[in-house]
Amino acid sequence: MKWKYEPKVDVLIPVYRPDRRFSRLLQMLGRQTYQVHRIIVINTEKRYWNEKGYKDVPGLEVHHISKQEFDHGATRNLAAGYSRADVMIFMTDDAVPRDRYLVERLVEALGKEGPDGETIAMAYARQLPDKGCRAIERYTRSFNYPQENRIKTLTDLPGLGIKTYFASNVCCAYRKDIFEKNGGFVGRAIFNEDMVYAAGVVKAGYGIAYAADARVIHSHNLTLKGQFQRNFDLAVSQADHPEVFGGLASEGEGIRLVKDTALWLLRTGRFWLIPMLVLSSGCKYMGYCMGKQYRKLPRPVILRCTMNREYWG
Repeated sequence: MKWKYEPKVDVLIPVYRPDRRFSRLLQMLGRQTYQVHRIIVINTEKRYWNEKGYKDVPGLEVHHISKQEFDHGATRNLAAGYSRADVMIFMTDDAVPRDRYLVERLVEALGKEGPDGETIAMAYARQLPDKGCRAIERYTRSFNYPQENRIKTLTDLPGLGIKTYFASNVCCAYRKDIFEKNGGFVGRAIFNEDMVYAAGVVKAGYGIAYAADARVIHSHNLTLKGQFQRNFDLAVSQADHPEVFGGLASEGEGIRLVKDTALWLLRTGRFWLIPMLVLSSGCKYMGYCMGKQYRKLPRPVILRCTMNREYWG
């Protein structure tokens, strides 16, 4: 481990209408082998917060905002402003640590170096499917979050393309000093604030660690509409940041995912799911194409296509 001391760690979580998964998340943070200093929550809408239910959680600090104030980038920057730790682990309120070693392994990953001695600026966890996760989404998790650890640097860009910048704030640890030096997240973001930040630190000469042994349970069974809307917002974020995504097409990676998923369904005898794969992939692609061209769309159409209506003011 490169750390010369034991870094102080805060966990930062934007929360909206917390449920049993959030309660389980807090329980598991309290059981970690590496102590968490503070859990900083930015809760959207105070009326949805159960003050009594969480009053005994050690180190919990809660700040309330309105739904109109929430933003994927600005809200996380707000949380970072409250942290005085060396390492900030951003999580979502529906990501539950798989075991007691999540924090320890993320801190270890941040202490490593890239192949040319690059300092690791951020380390993201492996996402495992939850119980009840549908087969196609289950395979998508294994495609995006494989079993092998990896460190990504600027030298990977020719081979990995856009995947060089892939990271996820579902569970991702950041060195606070580098975070502040690089200006944090973009102040206004509909999506992808993690990848935009990742691109910045990679171009600045840092590395990104994928810590496959740091695991969280996190998955969604989105409807076809939800898949369309999610990919619409994803494409809007790419259109808004050509300095990051320009010239790095992501369609090829999507096509490879569809092909690999179809082969997996055939190999495992789930061939009847292929029509659903085709349908869901079509919804994702349509959402992505429309999001890329969102500036040409009338506002009422945009509001029907997006998951995040508040972003549009």
